[in-house]
Amino acid sequence: MAAELTSTRLNAENHLLLDQPLLRLPHELARRNFKSVQRLVEREKEYVIPALKETANASLSNEQTPDQALAALDAMISRMQGLKQKMENLHQEERRIQEQSRKRIQHLEKLHQIPSLADVQYDQWARVRLDRLMVDHMLRSGYIKSAQQLAREKGIEELVDLNVFVQCQRIAESLRAGETKDALQWCGENKAALKKSQSMYAHERWAYLSDLFVRTHHELLSLSSRPLLHIALSAGLSALKTPSCHSAYTSSSSNSLSTTTSVCPICSTELNELARNMPYAHHTKSYVESDPIVLPNGRIYGQQRLLEMSKKVGCVEAGKVKDPTTGEVFNEGDMKKVYIM
Repeated sequence: MAAELTSTRLNAENHLLLDQPLLRLPHELARRNFKSVQRLVEREKEYVIPALKETANASLSNEQTPDQALAALDAMISRMQGLKQKMENLHQEERRIQEQSRKRIQHLEKLHQIPSLADVQYDQWARVRLDRLMVDHMLRSGYIKSAQQLAREKGIEELVDLNVFVQCQRIAESLRAGETKDALQWCGENKAALKKSQSMYAHERWAYLSDLFVRTHHELLSLSSRPLLHIALSAGLSALKTPSCHSAYTSSSSNSLSTTTSVCPICSTELNELARNMPYAHHTKSYVESDPIVLPNGRIYGQQRLLEMSKKVGCVEAGKVKDPTTGEVFNEGDMKKVYIM
């Protein structure tokens, strides 16, 4: 009973490892918004204070006419009104980021209130996370409109980074088309961070430049380089993967008995390539045939099952056996017994 409770107990901290970017991006956007406010205030302060002193001194020393002093004050007021408008826009952006952060924190906080994996609330929370991962995957794959529609239908627009990826995709596409206007504007907005990254780029290779932009964009915003859906699938793919899933002989035309299977998710066309670089499953127990033999090509099989399979194939002569993996045919006398110490 204790073991069963342990297996169903929810460890919120482990689950949240995958969701770290959920809070990192709003934090980064809020930091940049604050930096923009600082730059605006500093720039206007450097202009207005000296101009105000100059106008006051000129008026006291009668170096300016009242009309000239009034014109100078009007220019300063106009600049301050422009600053006010920009500050209001940045304030609205800050409120939007704070609201987004609040909803994301609430979403993650729900996980700490769920006691068990068997709780129906966990199913609901996991469904929302799956929707988030699907939207993230579609955004990174370029399916912007589909991602926006899915986020809108599921009501998770505040939990996904639509605007960030829309901008990223627009700049990447413009670079592939040989246009640098949008990319240079983005570089200007992020020049302070780019100086620290010391990224190199090549003018001649637009595809390379586009990929480099995407990587740099994700690094600066603390976004993972791989889709979150791929990361979430990695553990399960590794647990199911076997050597036969990526065997060099699985697609051989001479192999009438394919080692892949339609019910294996790793062998499926959708996940096979994704799992290629994953480690194999770790098995603490080995199951071997009671009568193992080794063929001249070094492959080991159970003798009785190999003979039965060779007979079922029907295209093998008497006294010969066929390697079910490579399709090679050998004499039965070439088989050698294997002894396991």
